[in-house]
Amino acid sequence: MNEKIKYWIDLAEYDLETAKAMLDTKRYLYVGFMCHQTIEKGLKAAIAKGGEFPPKIHNLDILSDKANLTSNMTDEQLKFIVSINPLNIESRYPKYQDKINKMLTPEICKKVINETEEFLEWIKMQLI
Repeated sequence: MNEKIKYWIDLAEYDLETAKAMLDTKRYLYVGFMCHQTIEKGLKAAIAKGGEFPPKIHNLDILSDKANLTSNMTDEQLKFIVSINPLNIESRYPKYQDKINKMLTPEICKKVINETEEFLEWIKMQLI
């Protein structure tokens, strides 16, 4: 694995571990945020594999397209991208924090972490 791809994957794995730590400490808002960060960095690894420098954006739909992965995704993966995409920006603003906090129960957070883990593994398989 080249250094640029490894850089992004290492960051993604670190963020996934952080999401798990946030679940353990009941900081559910940040579980969602860190799961988004995990997928964002995994997609940026795929973009780097194509020889491009990943754009400084956070939209997972756009990053998936730039990584040329969207057409290979299952319907479940596409739905996951749509569901997790708002957890990046909206979690930063107080107007949305209460709404997201009510939505992210411990059970939902565990599900999001599991789906994030599976999706990151899928991205890694695309990098081979």
